Amino acid sequence: MKSHPATIKDIARELGVSPSTVSRALKDHPDISPDTKLQVNTLAAKLHYKPNAIALSLKNRRSNVVGVVIPEIAHFFFSTVISGIQDLANQNGYNVMVCQTNESYDKEVAAVNAFMDGRIDGLLVSVSKETSDYEHFRKLEEEEIPVVFFDRIIEDFESDYVVIDDFGGAYSAVEHLIKTGKRRIAHFSGPQNRLIGKNRFNGYKQALADYGIEYDEDLVLSADNFYTGIHGVNQLVDQGIDFNAIFTVNDFTAIGVIKTLKARGYNVPQQVAVVGFGDEDIAHMFDPMLTTISQPGDVMGRRSMEILLHKLRSDERVDKETIVLTTNLIIRNSTVPTY
Repeated sequence: MKSHPATIKDIARELGVSPSTVSRALKDHPDISPDTKLQVNTLAAKLHYKPNAIALSLKNRRSNVVGVVIPEIAHFFFSTVISGIQDLANQNGYNVMVCQTNESYDKEVAAVNAFMDGRIDGLLVSVSKETSDYEHFRKLEEEEIPVVFFDRIIEDFESDYVVIDDFGGAYSAVEHLIKTGKRRIAHFSGPQNRLIGKNRFNGYKQALADYGIEYDEDLVLSADNFYTGIHGVNQLVDQGIDFNAIFTVNDFTAIGVIKTLKARGYNVPQQVAVVGFGDEDIAHMFDPMLTTISQPGDVMGRRSMEILLHKLRSDERVDKETIVLTTNLIIRNSTVPTY
């Protein structure tokens, strides 16, 4: 029986390297060492490897479609990111396909696989809270599909990122509370397996330290949504923990916090001040209106798409890029009382 023609995966398997390494070695990519290139080309000649003309034709044919994977479309922030992506994509002849993971790792993997099967030109991703394994993104590298991460980045994974200055935003939020006279400041934090949660927590701690306020671990609770915000306030009150301000990792948590504080008989902000993060639409619709950190979602979307366009248009190696966007403190009535 005639054996099948050798493939890149055959070469990769025999040499114990990734298919993307073999592909780059065959193209004389500068990232690949001379020794690896020699091994790959020697084995390719031995196996009589020839590029599949049909596969190359399909690979080189642009679909003019980019994929976007996000945790939740309902968030005002993510909807503005999508708007920024789509505006720039459409201006440059690309259509945008969006998939929502609902913070599920399994749905994220399925979305990435579906996009790869659908022959997108590139992918823009904000990872789910559950994601801790990144093999599905490594497959994108092997298929040479460029990917840019936004908002939620992955530690120890080399790629392009566009992020918010979460540390600086959190610092300014806590500094504002301190300057309004608050010193028992609780923090309702996000998952610490995500850099967003870590950086906002670290900004909180640094502001306390810089203003001579001792860190109290009893004032830090894991709460990153409306319902856990409610539970967090009840926990602080029921345990008799002294607090006069709460900084939350996002606005939806802050709304749950304010709702529960009012139900438990606290005056906001006179007795307890509250600061959120995100400047969602609901922030200025609630009573009292929420002091929060504004993050430029539209700019994030446009900058992410700019990086992806650069990668799509370049035939040469493009250095990895990290863009950090600044935030703004929006002061409203949840920290400054109206009389």
